[in-house]
Amino acid sequence: MKVLMVTPYVPYPPASGGQIRTYNLLKYLSRKNEITLVALSKDPADSKYLPALKKYCHEIYICRKPEKPWQLKSILKAGFSFQPFLIVRNYSQEARETITKLLKEKTFDVIHTETFYVMPHVPETTTPIMLVEQTVEFQVYKHFVDSLPFFLRPPLYLDIAKLRYWESFYWKQASLMATVSEQDRKIVMHEEQSINPIVVPNGAGEDMIIDRLPVKKSDKQTLLFLGNFSWLQNVEAANYLIDNIIPKLKEEFPKIKLIIAGQHAQKIQKTNLAEIIDIPASDIETVKSLYRDCSLFLAPIFGPGGTRLKILAAMSCGLPVISTQTGISGLDVTDHIHVLLANNPEEFVRAVREALGDKKLYDTLRKNAFDLIHKSYNWETIAKRLEVAYEDIKKS
Repeated sequence: MKVLMVTPYVPYPPASGGQIRTYNLLKYLSRKNEITLVALSKDPADSKYLPALKKYCHEIYICRKPEKPWQLKSILKAGFSFQPFLIVRNYSQEARETITKLLKEKTFDVIHTETFYVMPHVPETTTPIMLVEQTVEFQVYKHFVDSLPFFLRPPLYLDIAKLRYWESFYWKQASLMATVSEQDRKIVMHEEQSINPIVVPNGAGEDMIIDRLPVKKSDKQTLLFLGNFSWLQNVEAANYLIDNIIPKLKEEFPKIKLIIAGQHAQKIQKTNLAEIIDIPASDIETVKSLYRDCSLFLAPIFGPGGTRLKILAAMSCGLPVISTQTGISGLDVTDHIHVLLANNPEEFVRAVREALGDKKLYDTLRKNAFDLIHKSYNWETIAKRLEVAYEDIKKS
C-alpha cells in the first residue's frame, strides 16, 4: 500500500516515546508498504537524520514549525482565537502546503497521522485517514493545570476546553481512529460515543530488547527512573521520587542510590538525594548501561494517558519495575507477576523491600516481564495489526 505518514517530530533518533514508536513502525511497515513521510521539525539540524530514515521511506519531507513553543506570536494567537495552544505551537504552513501538493500530484491508499494536532495540516480529501492518538491530550494538560496554584488556572482551563473540543473534532474527521491502550480507547468512547477506536499498542524499542536475561543481583540497591523530561508527567514523577519516596527509603536502606536520567534532566531540581544524569537523544549506549546496571526501575507516574515506553524498555532489559496503577495502565501486566504496584510513598518502600529482599520474587518479575515483551510488545506484531487496519479502511 502507499501510505502518507504525518508526524509531529522527526522520528530519529529513537529517543523519546513518540520517536521510538514511529521509527519502529517505519522499519516494519516499509517491508510491504511504500511510505512517504512528512515530519514536523523545530530544529534545522534534524536534516542530518535523513540517511537513517531513507532506509525505510520512499520520500521524506521535513517541514519547519516554530522553534520555540513559548513565542509571543503563538501565545497571542492561542489567546485570541478558538484554537488551543497545542495546535498553534505545532502548526507548520510548510507542512500544510507540502501535504496539499502531495495529495494533488500523487495517489495514496491511506493517510496515517500520529497525534490529532497534525490533522490541521491535512486538507479536505477523499483519501482515508488513520488517526493514532498516543495519549488523550486534554486529560494530560488538565492533570498538570489542576496541580497549579488556583489563581493561575482560569485562563489555562479555557485553553483545555478548546483543546478538548478540537481533539474530539479531529477524532471524528478520521476514517478510523486508534489509541495505544484500552484505557485511552474507553476515554475516547466516553467522550464521543459515535467513535469506536481500535488499539494499536506501543512496543519496546528494539535497541533495548536483549536476547536472553543476564544474571542480575537484587542486593545492589541502585534505583533508576529514566525519561524525557520535556514531558510534564516525567518531571512530576522525578520530583515525587526526590521529595516523597527516597527520604523514606533512606531511613530503611541508608546505602540506597537513586539515579534520575534522560533528556532535559537539567529541569529536575538539584538534590543530594539523587544523581541527575542528562543524556543526549543520540546516546543509546548510556541508556542501555543504566538499564543493565541498576537494580529496580521506579516509576511514580500519576499523569494520565498513553502507555509508558520507559516501562516497556525496563521490562525488555530484565529490570524489575515498581510503578503506580496509572503508570502501568494500558499494559497487560499483573501485580507481583510482571511488576510491583505502589500508589503512595509507603507502598513504594514496601515494594522495594519486597523486591530487594526476596530473590525468588525478583527473578520471577524479571522473567515474566521479559517473556511478555517478546510475546506481545514487539514491533513486528504491532505493525501487522496496523496493516490490517489500513486494509480495512481502504476497503470501506
